[in-house]
Amino acid sequence: MSIVDSVTKAMVPVHREGWPFIAIALVATLVVGWFIDPLFWIGLFLTGWICYFFRDPKRVTPVGDGLVISPADGIVSQVGPARPPAELELGDEPLMRVSIFMNVFNCHVNRAPVSGKVLRVAYRAGKFLNAELDKASDDNERNGLVIDTGETRVGVVQIAGLVARRIVCFVREGETVPAGERFGLIRFGSRLDVYLPAETASKVAIGQTMIAGETVLADLKAPKAAAHPVTRVS
Repeated sequence: MSIVDSVTKAMVPVHREGWPFIAIALVATLVVGWFIDPLFWIGLFLTGWICYFFRDPKRVTPVGDGLVISPADGIVSQVGPARPPAELELGDEPLMRVSIFMNVFNCHVNRAPVSGKVLRVAYRAGKFLNAELDKASDDNERNGLVIDTGETRVGVVQIAGLVARRIVCFVREGETVPAGERFGLIRFGSRLDVYLPAETASKVAIGQTMIAGETVLADLKAPKAAAHPVTRVS
């Protein structure tokens, strides 16, 4: 294997959503750097960081009937019952919710937690509160999907944060998505909520690090859990 092949395989691809930002940063770096040399190196560093932010690494998704996979990289911030957003039309009763907070250093490509048909895509404008706050699920700008697995429905909600100002969704109602497939992206810090049947037993804990498309959140085929209170990061 040549050195070029080794370097190429080691490089992490950049998602297409990032190329406009990279191009703008690079042009600005060249223009400003032409006049002020120190700013060229600062701009080059920032351009490199934007490439890093929009990275889109390959992931190996676990295969198994009933497995729910993490839709985002980040840290589990909340686990417990919560009412789903009304626009998802998943009912008024509390469901099992797992919240994953993404900071600006996490990969922000979002992946489907389960395989199935997209029944609903619902966007709602809102505020830009700290995505770690519980009320962010109700007040912040968000985009929700409902995926029908054939046996149950799973909701996944992209939530904007303090810095995030753009939620991108790649799928439409009626499409079929496999678990681990890319379905969206949130720019510059945010959170994802996954809503599962109320009796689902979570396999993750507060503070645990998630890997989108790889970490198992729950097993819908596992024995059902008893009701328990909401837990969250203090």
